[in-house]
Amino acid sequence: MKVILLENMEKTGKAGEVVEVRDGYGRNYLIPKKLAIAATGKNLGRLAHHRKTIQAKDARRRKDAQAFKEQIENLSITIPCKVGESDRLFGSVTAMDIAQALKDKQVEIDKRWVKLEEPLKTLGVYTIPIYLDKDVEASLKVWLVKE
Repeated sequence: MKVILLENMEKTGKAGEVVEVRDGYGRNYLIPKKLAIAATGKNLGRLAHHRKTIQAKDARRRKDAQAFKEQIENLSITIPCKVGESDRLFGSVTAMDIAQALKDKQVEIDKRWVKLEEPLKTLGVYTIPIYLDKDVEASLKVWLVKE
């Protein structure tokens, strides 16, 4: 089944592309969730209009991500932690903890946007990358201090 994607799909394709997908995936998932439309003659004629709206939506999303990046980079969060010998944490600080600390400062992000190589296990100051869009990355300063 050929469909025209209306949203970027990670493994399927970019918005505005005509792609071949399995019938069930297109009929039962993409089309009902308005992620794609069937690639009929009528819809292929409308493809140019869809591409313009998709580009406008991408530009708006990128502009919002840039504004959100500036907001995040102006923040610095402090997370109090219980520590043992040699300032090693009991447990660790994960992406979920960082997302929750930002939520406490009235900044909502998804924990999947926080990219940690591995959980933080010692006290100190860390610069954490937060991916807001495919080419927009913010840096957040995180302080881990004794509780």
